[in-house]
Amino acid sequence: MSGAKIIGAIVGTFGIAYVCDYVISDYKIFGGTIPSTVSNKEWQEETDKKFQAWARTAGPPVVMNPISRQNYIVKSRSD
Repeated sequence: MSGAKIIGAIVGTFGIAYVCDYVISDYKIFGGTIPSTVSNKEWQEETDKKFQAWARTAGPPVVMNPISRQNYIVKSRSD
């Protein structure tokens, strides 16, 4: 087979896959609806506010020793 036929077949396969995905997901040929949490802008805004309000705290960095499977706290050289 020549390279042009292989590349053409790959492009055709991706084209068919795209069309099938579009028809199945957007036209919902197998039924179903879009959840209100996806289509409702107010829901998205409230969810973003909730995530931004959470405190972002973390403990000290930890490195796992793969030999003994024990965790050690990493300290800088100045400590």
